[in-house]
Amino acid sequence: MTDSPKRATPNTGATIYDIAKLAGVNPSTVSRALTTPGRISARTEAKIKAAAAELNYRVNPFARALPTGRTKLIAVTIADITNPVFFDVVRGAEQVAGANGYTLVLAESQESSARESATLERILPMVDGVVMITTRISDEEIQAINDSKPVVLVNRHVQDVVDVVPDIDPGIRQAVEHLAALGHKHIAFLSGPTTSWMSAARWKSLMAAALAAGLTVVEIGPNAPTLLTGRESLDRIRAAGVTAVVTYNDLMAIGLLRQAQEAGISVPAQLSIIGFDNSFGSDFTTPPLTTIGQPLSELGALALSQLISILDEVVVTGEVGESTPESPASIAGAETLNTQLIVRGSTGAAAR
Repeated sequence: MTDSPKRATPNTGATIYDIAKLAGVNPSTVSRALTTPGRISARTEAKIKAAAAELNYRVNPFARALPTGRTKLIAVTIADITNPVFFDVVRGAEQVAGANGYTLVLAESQESSARESATLERILPMVDGVVMITTRISDEEIQAINDSKPVVLVNRHVQDVVDVVPDIDPGIRQAVEHLAALGHKHIAFLSGPTTSWMSAARWKSLMAAALAAGLTVVEIGPNAPTLLTGRESLDRIRAAGVTAVVTYNDLMAIGLLRQAQEAGISVPAQLSIIGFDNSFGSDFTTPPLTTIGQPLSELGALALSQLISILDEVVVTGEVGESTPESPASIAGAETLNTQLIVRGSTGAAAR
């Protein structure tokens, strides 16, 4: 009497040999059916998948990586998991990853470059590539990582590294023109961390727009990009004598708005506040936050599309960084990666 294949338990785990025995095919046929569907007959493939399901078989990405060099895992690094700006960015990335058979590994740096470096050192051997969102590490370290595993940056430029960065000038220009039309003459920028490339870029754009509109502008910072920092900035903003503030992100704007109200300062009658990102919850405040929106979901989706294009190119050439694939802009619509002002209730006529 022939022994039937042993049903796998969570502790033992099935192999392709178990599946082959149950399905009555060769192990190589099982491998083709599970890794490259469509290479065998539909009937045989269905029988193999039914056997795999019966045995509770799960593909081991690390075992699969031995012959292919690919784990189908992609690391996504973010600065602060509590910041709602990342919700839509990660969701957009996940949708593209899932559609292409990849799984995301999310890593948080807590705004620490040292923590980010240590985390990347641990996970790099396990992933095919990295998407860095609001990374805090140096250009040189990013370039070194890109030499070993493909990297795509979101909201940052680094030489010789692929990036996805929206055009911040339209939204900032609209914000300044909006404030000027409301009679504001003196405005401030509540900047982000010194390690934020985007904070410096936003300050530069805001200065240019303010000068063009005949407004004075002062930078207040650097600051941690948090609710608490927004609260703690109120005294500095009042000392600057401005009537309107543009903040590095929505969290800081919300913190500032709350502190101003607790201090008896009316928003927007006495102080107008504009955030940045149009992140989840920015319209939950009273009054709702005027903000400079950016296409968060599209940023994540485009970043993953770029990375997958690079990984596919590596498979063909065998070299990381040997060639940079053409941007998938024509497919994903990169021309929509612009910022725009979203006017709500936190801005109003300048106080007299």
